[in-house]
Amino acid sequence: MRLALFQPDIAQNVGAILRLGACLGIPVDIIEPCGFVWDIKRIRRAGLDYTELAQVTRHISWTSYLAERPAGRLLLLTTAGDSPHTRFVFQPQDVLLLGRESAGAPPEVHQAATARLRIPMKSGARSLNLAMTAALVLGEALRQIGGFAPEES
Repeated sequence: MRLALFQPDIAQNVGAILRLGACLGIPVDIIEPCGFVWDIKRIRRAGLDYTELAQVTRHISWTSYLAERPAGRLLLLTTAGDSPHTRFVFQPQDVLLLGRESAGAPPEVHQAATARLRIPMKSGARSLNLAMTAALVLGEALRQIGGFAPEES
């Protein structure tokens, strides 16, 4: 399982997602260009010292990401999704891909996705924060595949 961020706009969201990945042992791919100057100080504001524990791979473009990414289904999390994430059957090699905070994902990203998933929300609600979306869907995916770290007694 992996998280991938397509051209993220907000450094604090990236920091929070890097912290999520670090705590759950999930690698994170950043597909550039970002909508902010990549500065560890900005990212660390939300990610704290967890950003140093995160497994991060930066890709210079969508094209380079597609050429370099590991095998697995590409699952786009989008408000325009065809099916709710709660009815989807996840697999260990899945990549959860999130679009830009300001504009979502462009058509070529939608076309490359194996599936387009949405979070069921109350009528009239537009969207959740990017980091919340990542945590919510990743949590369900890890629950399904038994991917959480064993509990310590």
